Amino acid sequence: MADDAYCFCSPDRHSRLGAALAAVGALECAETPAVHGWLQAHGVSAASEHVRILPAEAEAFIPRDAERLPVALSEEETLRVQQECAPQSVTDMEGELLEFRETPQDWQALVHRALTAGIPAPRIAHLTGLDPQVIGRLTM
Repeated sequence: MADDAYCFCSPDRHSRLGAALAAVGALECAETPAVHGWLQAHGVSAASEHVRILPAEAEAFIPRDAERLPVALSEEETLRVQQECAPQSVTDMEGELLEFRETPQDWQALVHRALTAGIPAPRIAHLTGLDPQVIGRLTM
């Protein structure tokens, strides 16, 4: 495996660059000592909206002053990162949020994707029935 993606810390909590690391789902690299140490050094958790991931081919879009960490991904993980970084319409995302009420699984990843798509936390709470405070904790 080569460096297939870059994790970076985005100072702008509303940045839509890349995908929130937590929105991509479980990645093997997220469990490595290197990633744990990098997160700890920056004082963030993997669940933070500030921790973003981009495919390696999009490295030029990472802000120059952002701390970045190259990570290796499996072929399946690389595909998930690429899909998560692709733009999704707000209408499609809101449809997924409404479907959540019937199958409330992977809710954190769903909320991260919705926040990344630009849907405000109060709207997410309204569509999913989740507690707004729970959603607010994910944006920290």
